Amino acid sequence: MNKYQKLVTNTVLFALGTFGSKLLVYLLMPFYTRVLTPTDYGTSDLIVQMSNLISPIISVGITNGIIRFGLDAAYDKRQVFSTGFFTTLLGALVFVLFWPLLTGLEIDGRALFGEHTAYIYAYVIMSTLRAVCSQFIRAMKRVRLYTIDGVLSTLTVVLFNILFLSGFKLGIHGYLLATILSDFLSVLFLFWANDLGRFLGLRYLRRNPVVPMLRYSIPMIPNTVFWWVTNVSDRYMVAWLIDEAANGLYAASYKIPTIVTLVSGIFMDAWQISAVSEDKRSREKFFSKVFASYQAIVFLVMSGLILCAKLIMFLMVAPDYYDAWKYVPFLVLATGFSCLVTFLGSIYMVQKNSPMALFTTVVGAVANVVANLALIPDYGPGGAAFATFLSYLVVLILRGITTRRYIRLRWNMGKFLLCSSILLVQCWVMLWEPPFWIPVEILLCFMVLVMNLRPLLQGLFRILEKRRPKRPGRAG
Repeated sequence: MNKYQKLVTNTVLFALGTFGSKLLVYLLMPFYTRVLTPTDYGTSDLIVQMSNLISPIISVGITNGIIRFGLDAAYDKRQVFSTGFFTTLLGALVFVLFWPLLTGLEIDGRALFGEHTAYIYAYVIMSTLRAVCSQFIRAMKRVRLYTIDGVLSTLTVVLFNILFLSGFKLGIHGYLLATILSDFLSVLFLFWANDLGRFLGLRYLRRNPVVPMLRYSIPMIPNTVFWWVTNVSDRYMVAWLIDEAANGLYAASYKIPTIVTLVSGIFMDAWQISAVSEDKRSREKFFSKVFASYQAIVFLVMSGLILCAKLIMFLMVAPDYYDAWKYVPFLVLATGFSCLVTFLGSIYMVQKNSPMALFTTVVGAVANVVANLALIPDYGPGGAAFATFLSYLVVLILRGITTRRYIRLRWNMGKFLLCSSILLVQCWVMLWEPPFWIPVEILLCFMVLVMNLRPLLQGLFRILEKRRPKRPGRAG
């Protein structure tokens, strides 16, 4: 099995483990939008996003260190896992001290979370512990176990959602409780299935790797915070500058472009293993070939989603949410560019250069906030979507320049600019619906397909290529 085949095999296994739980978001969208009002759905989305922001803070970003150092053969796996687990527990204890602050958090005199504070604490702590355990499983290259855990988590989330939302009518509380209990069961399963207890102990805490892991992970805290600003601040600004109902529509519109992130995230789980394991001498060539095929897939997914935005929203959501399709095209561009940004970020990961990752993320976050403040008052959620796209474009340019000092990816800049321009035209055609807009959209999508067909075929040939046996050396 060559390295391209191994990358694809791992991607498929990760897809089986994570695609089910991610796909669940889309399968349950009609269910959620019928049992929750736009206001409740917007509120629950804000709670989940706030919890996702807090999780890396209380763990000081240690999950990033677990995957990076766990893949490094120079470090003892017991020391890596113990460092990650006990760091997270300590962070959770400190987090409890901030209960009064979170309870009293207000916007315009309204309690932001109030009665939901306990659920936020449980959600954050359980999701963080599950991340520590699952990332360690991935670092051990136990891909099949990671897959099984993902499938079981999907089943439990489905069952708990049906029970709490449809059966007990718990509303927002049931929405959060379903994930909390699913994460708790996942932690128990991973400890049992891989006997994680044998990797855990205070005696395994040593200066090395604690210090280098924290040195790598701590800059990832502000990095994650600023990514959160780029990804989520627009939702809070929409709720603040307009209202929660508008944010409910905007949150629903995010579900379609998240398909791009879903495809990318599954691949990136497998790619991180290959990227760290690749020999330095062939790393540049390997990265360039994989990036060419990856970029082609991202462009095709973006083009297809823009083309089908109205149809997907019609099928996915209740009628009250249908108008959210207007925000989809530019959010698709934003998430697609974020996927390319994430790939370039893997170069920083390989080099253990988290400060540079932080710098580029800060610039993007600042650009996002400025653009949101400028556009949302006049253009509403549509302005927020365009602001998100602009911020990711800025980060992509920065990372494209700064990563070249480590690995010089071979960009086909002409094709990249042309594909990006076609996608922008697709957005314009979809939003303004000029005469014959449907045939035009199909033609533009076909153009993107033709332009990206070659790297896709080249990637396919590399996957199907059989390793040639080495010729025995001649006797002297």
